Amino acid sequence: MAIWLERLFLFLLVFLSFSLHAQIENKKQVFATKKSSSLQPDHKILTLYDLYNKGNEKKAYQNAHLLLKSKADNQSLASTNLLLSYYFNKRAIIDSSIYYTNQAFKYNTATNDSLKNRLFALGYNLLAINYNKRGLFNESKKWHLKGIEASQKYDEKNLFYTHTHGLAQTYTELRDYQNALKLFKECLEYKEDTEIILGSYINIADIYSRLKDYDNANIYYKKGKAICDKNNNFQGKVIVLLGLGENYQHENKYQEALKMFQEALVIADENELNQLSIISRSTIGNCYISQKKYNDAKLIFTEALQKSIHFGLLQTQIEIYDELRKISIKQEDFKNAYLFYEKSIHLKDSISKLERIKEINELEIKYQTTQKQKEIESLRFENEVKKLALASQEDAIKNIILKEEIFKKNNENTLLAYQNSSNKKRNEIALLKKNQQLKNLEINQQKKIKLLIISAFLILLIPIIALLFQFYKRFKVQHLLNIKQSEISSQKINSILKEQELDLIKASIRGQDKERQRISQELHDSIGGNLAAIKLQINNLNSSNFSNIQQISHQLDDTYQQVRNLSHTLLPKKFSQNKFLEVLESYLNNIGEASKIKISFISYPKEEINKLDENIQVEIFKIIQELLTNTIKHAQATEIEVQLNCVEDMFNLLFEDNGIGFEAKNTPKGIGLINLENRINKLNSSFIIDSKLKRGTIINIEIPIFPSKPNALIKKY
Repeated sequence: MAIWLERLFLFLLVFLSFSLHAQIENKKQVFATKKSSSLQPDHKILTLYDLYNKGNEKKAYQNAHLLLKSKADNQSLASTNLLLSYYFNKRAIIDSSIYYTNQAFKYNTATNDSLKNRLFALGYNLLAINYNKRGLFNESKKWHLKGIEASQKYDEKNLFYTHTHGLAQTYTELRDYQNALKLFKECLEYKEDTEIILGSYINIADIYSRLKDYDNANIYYKKGKAICDKNNNFQGKVIVLLGLGENYQHENKYQEALKMFQEALVIADENELNQLSIISRSTIGNCYISQKKYNDAKLIFTEALQKSIHFGLLQTQIEIYDELRKISIKQEDFKNAYLFYEKSIHLKDSISKLERIKEINELEIKYQTTQKQKEIESLRFENEVKKLALASQEDAIKNIILKEEIFKKNNENTLLAYQNSSNKKRNEIALLKKNQQLKNLEINQQKKIKLLIISAFLILLIPIIALLFQFYKRFKVQHLLNIKQSEISSQKINSILKEQELDLIKASIRGQDKERQRISQELHDSIGGNLAAIKLQINNLNSSNFSNIQQISHQLDDTYQQVRNLSHTLLPKKFSQNKFLEVLESYLNNIGEASKIKISFISYPKEEINKLDENIQVEIFKIIQELLTNTIKHAQATEIEVQLNCVEDMFNLLFEDNGIGFEAKNTPKGIGLINLENRINKLNSSFIIDSKLKRGTIINIEIPIFPSKPNALIKKY
C-alpha cells in the first residue's frame, strides 16, 4: 500500500536524522579525546560543530570554507571536510558529500591511532548512507562492514551499533529479511541509546509486516510504543500507531485499525506533526474505502488535501487526488473523477518544473564547490612558489629554463603528432572509398531481396484476405445473436422487476386490509356500543333524572377519548417508541431488501431532525413513502439516495434516483404527484422536480420549520 511505504520512508528519514546527530556528538567526543591526550583542540572546529548542532548550518558551511583556505593542521582540515560532508548529505547532494568524505580521509593523519580510527569509522558511515540514498545497496553494505571493523578495533560501541543498524537497513532494502532481523535484534542489546532501540523495534515490526507475520509485528510495535510513552516521543508514537493500524487493516479488523489511526491523528494534530497528520488521515480514508464507506473516505481525504495544500506538499496532494479520483469512479461520479485527474496531472507538471529548477541549483552548487577547490589549490600553489622564490632564486631560474626547454620539446612533439594525424586521415579516406563501393554492392543485393519478399507477401496476402472476409461474416452473425440474447435477457429482467413490484403492492394492500379490519372492529365494538347506549338513555331521559344526564356526559367523554386514541393509532406506531430517523431508516432498509434497490440515507444534524414537530415528521414520512412508490412503479431505478438536512429555520429533503427519468413539462399530473402537492401545500413548503429522459430524477423539497403563509412553489426543469 502506498501510504504504508510513505510511513516507512518517513521513519527512515527520522532515524537517519538522529543517527547523524549522534555522529556529530561522537565528533565532539573525538575532540574530548584529543584534549585528554595532551593535544590542544582547535577552538574553531568546536565552534563549527556547535553551530551545526544548533541549526545554524549555513553559517557553519561558510566558516568551514574559510577555515579550508587558512593555514590549519591536517586534523583540523579532516574534521572540517567531514562537517561539509554532513552538510551535503542532509541536502541529498551525494557527489559533494562523497567528495568531502574522501578529502577528510586524505587529511586524517593523526598520530593518535584511536582518534584516527574513529574519524574513519564516522566517514565510512557517511559513505554507506550516501550510497544507500543513491540505491547502490551492495556498496553501502561494504562501507558499513568496514565501519563495523573499525569501531571494533578500539571498542567504539556507539559507532559499532550505528553501523550495525545501518547494515540492517541495507539488508532490508536488499530484501534479505533474515539477516536484517538478526542485526536489528542485536542492536536491541545496546541499552545506552534509546533511539537505536526504538528504531530497531519499529524496523523489526515493519519487516514482520512485510512477511505478513502480523502477530510478531504487533508485539514489536507495542514495545516501541512503550519506549515512546516513557520518553514522550510523540513522533515515534504516531509512527507505531500507524503501523499497528495497518496490520489490523491487513487482517480485516477495521474497527481496531480505525481506533489506531484516529489515536495517531489526535497525537499528530496536538503536537503539530503536520506530515504525520496528513498520513494519518490518508490511512483512515483507505480504511473507509476497504469498508466501502465512500462518503466518509471522501470527507477525510478532503481534510488531508487541505492540510497538504496549506503546507505545500505537492507529492502528497497528487496521491490524495488519485485516491479521490478512485472513490469518484467507484461512486460513478465520473465528472469529479475527471476533475481530480486533471488536478493531479497539473501538480505533476509543476513538480517536474520544480525538479528541473532544483537540478539547476544543485549543478550550480557543485560548480561553485569545484571553483572554490580550484581557488584553494591555486592559492596553495602560489604559496609554494613564493616559498621556493624566497628559498632560492637560482633554483627558480633553473626551473624556468627547464620549463622553456620542456615547452620547446612539447611543441616539436605536437608538430610530429599533426603530421601523423594527416597521414592517418589519408589512409582513412582510402578506406572510406572502399567501404562505399562495398555498400553499393550491398544495396543492390538488398533491392533484389526486397523484390522477392514483396512478391512472396502478395502471394500470401490473397488467402489471408479471404479468411478475414469469412471471419467478418461470422462476426456479423454472432453480433446479431448477441443483440437478440441481450433483448431477451432485458425482457426477463423487466418481468422479474414487475413481479417484485406486484409482491410489494400486494403486501402493502394486505397491511391496509388488516388495518381497516382493526379500525372497523374498534368502531363497531367500542364507539358503536357507546353511541347505542347514549341513544337509549336519551330516549328515556326526563327532567327529573339528572344523574342520567351526568352518565351520558361521562360516556360522551369516554367515546371522544376512544376516537382520539383510534386516530393516534393510525400514525406509525414506532414514532412514539423510537426516534424519527431510526424509524425512517428501518423503513428504507425494508423497502431496499424487498425491491432489491440500493437505498443510501444521509441525515444531518440528527438531533435537530428528531426534535421536529410530530406532524411535520408524519408528513415527511408520507412524502418519502409516496416518492418511493412512484420510483418503484415507474422509474426502473437501481439506486436511490435520500438526504435530510436541517439548516437554521429550513428543513431540506433531497430525493434522487438513477431511473429512466421523464420530461416534467410534457408529463400529465397523476394521483401520486397531486397527493404530493397537497401535502407540500399543507406544510407551506416548496419543491423542485429536475428530471430528463435517461438521466434519472432529482426532487428537492424545502419545508420551513416555523411555517409562514401558504406559498407552495412547484418548479420543473
